[in-house]
Amino acid sequence: MPEGDTVRQAARRLHAALAGHRLIRSDLRVPRLATADLSGRTVLEIVPRGKHLLARLEGGLTLHSHLRMDGAWRVYRAGERWRGGPGHQIRAVLSTAGHSAVGYRLPVLELLRGRDEARAVGHLGPDLLGPDWDAARALRRLLADPDRPLGAALLDQRNLAGVGNVFMAELCFLAGATPWRPVGELAEPERLVADAKRLLEANRDRPDRTTTMTGPAAGRRGERLYVYGRAGRPCLCCGTPVRTAAAHHGERGRERPVYWCPRCQRGPVGDGR
Repeated sequence: MPEGDTVRQAARRLHAALAGHRLIRSDLRVPRLATADLSGRTVLEIVPRGKHLLARLEGGLTLHSHLRMDGAWRVYRAGERWRGGPGHQIRAVLSTAGHSAVGYRLPVLELLRGRDEARAVGHLGPDLLGPDWDAARALRRLLADPDRPLGAALLDQRNLAGVGNVFMAELCFLAGATPWRPVGELAEPERLVADAKRLLEANRDRPDRTTTMTGPAAGRRGERLYVYGRAGRPCLCCGTPVRTAAAHHGERGRERPVYWCPRCQRGPVGDGR
């Protein structure tokens, strides 16, 4: 699932393949960009911002994309077969003489003037993996609504940018709080922010996301996550079966699974099993 760590890895791959090279083909397969042609422009850089990707191009243009739940950018060498999914799922193709970057299932794709990037990402809070990271500002934003459920507050990119559903579940576990506990009830919210920074940094270069490098499961081989994806399996700390529920997190129609340990995590719970 794309989150701040994997989006940064995608940006690095795209930048290595495209930056400094002239596009010989562009194919943007969304209706509002059907007539846009970026061929002939040099790719200047590809940078991540939270869970967003910004491809900056010669001439002051930026191609903005967001992966959400299952979008992906794949990079292929010239002549290599594309394997990211069926053709009807392709939303963007950017090709140089040496590589093609193919965007699959991209729910957000828009072409902006560089000066208008703030319209797409200006609302974001401090980026956990970015040069603008500011722990104090992130903490203030997180606690601005103390009655808000912790899970929803962590997923709100206006508070701190880069946390998705996996890291949300793992951070709630490390905080000993269910995702429905009001964020204002946390005894050490600054520790939560520090843990978010630590986990994202630890995974910025990992091919397999891992959150158990410290804590009660540290050193247990083969166990990468504390609760996410472990429904019905024993908690790594206490052995109680991990529970799961579907939650909206304020976005109806985009339900995502929530995982927690009913013994290690305190607070109210949603409808779970």
